[in-house]
Amino acid sequence: MGFNKISVIGLGYIGLPTAAIIASRGVDVIGVDVSQNAVDTINKGEIHIVEPDLDIVVRSVVQTGKLKATTVPEAADAFMIAVPTPFRENYQPDLSYIKAAANAIAPVLEKGNLVVLESTSPVGATEKLAGWLAEARPDLNFPLNSNHAIDINMAYCPERVLPGYVLQELVSNDRVIGGLSELCASKAVELYEIFIKGDCLRTNARTAEMAKLTENSFRDVNIAFANELSIICDTLQINVWELIKLSNRHPRVNILNPGPGVGGHCIAVDPWFIVSSDPDNAKIIRTAREVNDSKPHYVVEKVVTASDRFKAPVVACFGLAFKADIDDLRESPAVEIVEQLASKNIHQLLVVEPNVKQLPSSLDGQVEKVEISQALEKADIVLLLVDHKQFKQIPAEKLHGCVTIDTRGIWT
Repeated sequence: MGFNKISVIGLGYIGLPTAAIIASRGVDVIGVDVSQNAVDTINKGEIHIVEPDLDIVVRSVVQTGKLKATTVPEAADAFMIAVPTPFRENYQPDLSYIKAAANAIAPVLEKGNLVVLESTSPVGATEKLAGWLAEARPDLNFPLNSNHAIDINMAYCPERVLPGYVLQELVSNDRVIGGLSELCASKAVELYEIFIKGDCLRTNARTAEMAKLTENSFRDVNIAFANELSIICDTLQINVWELIKLSNRHPRVNILNPGPGVGGHCIAVDPWFIVSSDPDNAKIIRTAREVNDSKPHYVVEKVVTASDRFKAPVVACFGLAFKADIDDLRESPAVEIVEQLASKNIHQLLVVEPNVKQLPSSLDGQVEKVEISQALEKADIVLLLVDHKQFKQIPAEKLHGCVTIDTRGIWT
């Protein structure tokens, strides 16, 4: 199978870099997104997200005509679906975006096409995607339980990249590729070998789906240990950063650093997909998620307690993104903490976030967005939530006179 034209559905933090990298290999790429603003921005050779060097690649492939964005899917040889998969109430997976993508591409599917789901999903999602497509296109045979030759090949291949390093890791990382049949997996491997240098590890779709959830749940459990340890150390008046540094000198110990919680669309979400699939047995995974979900509340109480010593406290919160040096606020514990503080009627709440131009709607009218110098000048309490590079450069003397609550350990 040759891939002369590839369509990427969803031009967010994963879809746009993927589309740009593939286009940089000389393949025609159609990027599809429901946001007209995103489409218009990309077609001007610009980007609507923050990711190092992505703007350079997008500008190049748009100028050469290899990448075009649209809101309406077009015929292609392969379709890569990279849309959000949040959860609903009670932490149940929300696959509505995947279903919407299925309905969008169904009319333009042709025999011989490949459809790959990249969105992090609960086990069985690729089979559901195949079912939705089969329902929309009864004239085509999909790899479910068909006794006929398969018309549409389908596979699952989760992204495994770190924000801030997406362009490098999209190319260098190994990929787990799970097909709904062995032939489907082979076709998907052929697609990914166009642009990756890492190994393509073949398996079935369900194992590939579980692999991504397992990777992020493993990290979540380890972060939960560090977060719980930080709370215990507060109680016992021990410097947790020093403790971890000393403990990690053991040759078989590698404790992660604690923080204000866990954010992002992967680690903060994926473990719940496992819990929802087998709630009776996912005991450690559930507990870890609960520990990390509770950490923002602990941070808020520390700030409230500290503010009691001031008549009209001014609290400056440094950072809103879920990790350093990006603009991604999805599932960010920093945003949750600032939202909770806004509800506590603190006299004045300031926010410093150099990577976003506008505050999220949940904070409109609740806080004031300021520069670093303003925050340090006005604040009684300085709360570090994200270890952005700009914050690491703040001299220690600038913090004198402030109550400092450092959830990242860069000022401690």
